[in-house]
Amino acid sequence: MFSLLKRNLQTGRVTIPVEAGVEAEYELVGTRLKETIARLLGGRSLHIREVDAGSCNGCELEITALSNPVYDVERFGVHFVASPRHADVLLVTGPVTRQMQAALLKTYEATPEPRFVIASGDCAIDCGVYAGSCAVSGRVEDFIPVDVKIHGCPPAPLALLRGLLATVERLPLEICHTTRHEKTP
Repeated sequence: MFSLLKRNLQTGRVTIPVEAGVEAEYELVGTRLKETIARLLGGRSLHIREVDAGSCNGCELEITALSNPVYDVERFGVHFVASPRHADVLLVTGPVTRQMQAALLKTYEATPEPRFVIASGDCAIDCGVYAGSCAVSGRVEDFIPVDVKIHGCPPAPLALLRGLLATVERLPLEICHTTRHEKTP
């Protein structure tokens, strides 16, 4: 054990550096997303409910990375919520399994109008490596309408950010200047 500790102390920190081009592009896309959210949603943040419809969790790792200190997507006005009743966007990963089919439909129905759906990852788009499995019911768009598709297995954080920007740019202008979560009389 001491030899392992000694070797680690001698080697020092071994990390993979972030490519400068990717980091700069992430900042540019993020800044554009922040400006678009502020303009369209009147200063409030974009609320996202992530739904795992039966994935391998690869996409969830990348989505979770969006909230870590490296990417920090909340500084761009994006907030993940626990309830679909508070969401503007459903971010769905994985193929729809037989066990998650009803839950996905209930989540979609609980999301207030206008609701937007992002299919994240190859499995959500076309079932990926799970196509033909007896446990899989089908693609996300076989059950609920999909507005934006983000390809990749899993999609990188930059691709996810671009997908969010594409979704925000599809928001209808008539709802953008109202507060969606007001109580109606």
